[in-house]
Amino acid sequence: MTLTRRTSWHRHVFAWLVSIAFMACFPARSQQPPPAADPALNAPSAHTPNRKSFFARWADFYRQDWAPATAPSPSPAPARRGLPSPLDSPPFPNADWSYGGSPVIGEPDTNSYPLMTAINNASGRTKLYGWVDPSVNFSTSSSRNLPEANDSYSNRLELNQLVLYAERLPDSVQRSHIDWGYHLTALYGTDYRFTFAKGYLSGQWLNHHRQYGFDPTLEYLDLYIPNWFQGANLRLGRFISVPGIEAQLAPNNYIFSHSLLYSIDPFTDTGLIATIKLDDRWLVQAGITGGHDVALWAPDAKPSATACISYTAPSANDNLYACANGINSGKYAYNNLQQYDSTWYHKFSKSVHMATEAWYMYERDVPAVGGSVQPETGANAAYCFPGRQRCTAPEYALVNFLQKELSTHNFLSFRTDFLDDKKGQRTGYATRFSENTVSGSHWFGTTVQLRPELRFERAWDRPVYGNGLHQNQLTVASDLIFHF
Repeated sequence: MTLTRRTSWHRHVFAWLVSIAFMACFPARSQQPPPAADPALNAPSAHTPNRKSFFARWADFYRQDWAPATAPSPSPAPARRGLPSPLDSPPFPNADWSYGGSPVIGEPDTNSYPLMTAINNASGRTKLYGWVDPSVNFSTSSSRNLPEANDSYSNRLELNQLVLYAERLPDSVQRSHIDWGYHLTALYGTDYRFTFAKGYLSGQWLNHHRQYGFDPTLEYLDLYIPNWFQGANLRLGRFISVPGIEAQLAPNNYIFSHSLLYSIDPFTDTGLIATIKLDDRWLVQAGITGGHDVALWAPDAKPSATACISYTAPSANDNLYACANGINSGKYAYNNLQQYDSTWYHKFSKSVHMATEAWYMYERDVPAVGGSVQPETGANAAYCFPGRQRCTAPEYALVNFLQKELSTHNFLSFRTDFLDDKKGQRTGYATRFSENTVSGSHWFGTTVQLRPELRFERAWDRPVYGNGLHQNQLTVASDLIFHF
């Protein structure tokens, strides 16, 4: 594994791990009734006395998950308010067609995690959990796989993500009282490059270009209001940019590497967003943020509007989700992208489904490459027409994921991707890109996931890869997600 020099952010990670050990030794008592055990995770019953040590209980969870002594008996489906879930999870990342900015309204929180089972036998609503995600890749490019995301460094073994969550989900199944939740994320690894926002420890990348870094990726509060239509959630804080199939956190994706479409669109927003479930089919969202990938106190922050609408067919076999994301004057600033995004999910059969996403983005008054106007640090200039000092820089992209479920532990995914960075402002190259990836996913129990892939991409109008020498790039890669 290639490492940069040791930084103070290692101490942040160490502090998180020390806090886990402390909680393990001194678990807090909970007054909440224990949730039903998640049959997918084969956790021990919260009602069963357990006098074993913390580490013995932790080891027992994995032992039962990977090689259960007896097949788990079917459990009754937990309470759920809404249409049935269209997918099996696992093996897929989600059981429902996803939307951002809110937990799934009407879905119960039944997950039990190895760490929380070891701490307090999964008896409370506040949960600590996470994963370790190392990866390896081999590429025809010698130094960087850009514009790939998640395996941008060529031909190496690396730690993409070490993530710890602290989370409490609001109870959105009930309709009798207001409830609340929160979420905190600590992320360390090479993937901080694809999560950081200007003003949130951003000097690690913008000033020093460190390969490894730390990012507090998500910090927000949720307030669930049951009597607004069929339920509403208000989220305040820093959250993942709302539209899209893919997400920054490794377990939320079909494939290890990310699409070209994902690699250059917004990552996180800070602000307030309301998600309102009108009925089982219709859902609307409206929010105001400080703009994409900037903290509210950053000089680039400006009031920006987000509005989305989601429709799910009564059969739950189709979902359409459209968003206008981060809309303001559109004038050039750090990642001030004006994004219009649409997603279509379709289920062909019990085992086959697809997800398709398209977006159009632009910024106005972007400085010209080689012109007299200096671009911002970390925000590229554009290849404007000769003689222009500024211009509008647009780009559009389209991606399709096709999935085949083989069993509760295995699925195949095929991704086709196209990006036209018309002025080169997002990738640094004014060209059209295409990408095709085939990937397999295998679960060991419900706590370890292996995702090998084969990826081919092409820059159609000029050499881009291998420091501008080649138009094609081939990568073979895999990651392994170990949940704790």
